[in-house]
Amino acid sequence: MEPDVCSAKGCREPARWQLLWNNPKLHTPDRRKTWLACADHRESLEAFLGARGFLKDTVPHR
Repeated sequence: MEPDVCSAKGCREPARWQLLWNNPKLHTPDRRKTWLACADHRESLEAFLGARGFLKDTVPHR
């Protein structure tokens, strides 16, 4: 089975983090979408979601 990979464009590194988010204009408050992040892209993906007010939590990926 292939490992889950980072959601950053073009990245094929194994995911180490789950970034849980939602867009309040589209999703109910309890809904969580997930982006996966490697160690190198965690901060940039968090910043992208955070700047839009979408980031709710970051947790380790399995």
